[in-house]
Amino acid sequence: MNKERYKEEYEEGSDLLWPSDKEDKITRQFYKDLSNLSKNINYSKKRKLNLFEQLYRIIKGKEWR
Repeated sequence: MNKERYKEEYEEGSDLLWPSDKEDKITRQFYKDLSNLSKNINYSKKRKLNLFEQLYRIIKGKEWR
């Protein structure tokens, strides 16, 4: 089904403009990609922190010996 953009009007005076199927698909893909990107950034930051944390523990451990 290929719906075109359409407008819904309500008695209260509010109007909703619904996207077409193509626009909806593009928007959903954009937010999916954005979500995946932020997950990857958070993962890489966490991984870098773990590397620094490990280096700190190694240096700190050698100072105590």
